[in-house]
Amino acid sequence: MTEKLSDAALDALFRTARTFNSYTDEPVPEAELHAIWELMKWGPTSANQLPARLVWCVSDEAKAKLAACVSDANKPKILAAPVTVIVGMDINFHEHLPELFPHTDAKAWFDGNTELREVSAMRNSTLQGAYFILAARALGLDTGPMSGFDNGAVDKAFFADQPGVRSNFISTLGHGDPASLHPRLPRPAFEKFNTIA
Repeated sequence: MTEKLSDAALDALFRTARTFNSYTDEPVPEAELHAIWELMKWGPTSANQLPARLVWCVSDEAKAKLAACVSDANKPKILAAPVTVIVGMDINFHEHLPELFPHTDAKAWFDGNTELREVSAMRNSTLQGAYFILAARALGLDTGPMSGFDNGAVDKAFFADQPGVRSNFISTLGHGDPASLHPRLPRPAFEKFNTIA
């Protein structure tokens, strides 16, 4: 059985962790991007599908290309962040299941069923995106996940050469600037949104 994490670890992952809109000038080395992936890839998904496809926008050119696809409010966040990550999803993830889920013919579950693949890709790439956030926090980094962009434009700009890959959401990444934080928004008590049946 896994031991309970310390309060400090729980704070870092959940209770005191925040979503950042601006960052310090401290860079994020490429090795840390690899380290995030090496943690997040272990998060559970349905039948080990792993449909997420990540684009790490680190160059000024890549960030400018992405900023052209987002709302006006999000443009400066992307341009100023050390890194912005596009969390995409591969609708043809099932082609990799013989390697990723080898003990049964899981690929056959999805062959010829685009609708099921789309639902599964959305669900499981979103899970992987959440693991990305937790892995970044665990490694001392901060994130700023966001919607507010044109999926079609992002897909054309970044996934045109990858048939079946579509954007899910995007997130900035870096060392958050505490001076930019607003007061913490409320979270409800258990009783408000939970039912024990």
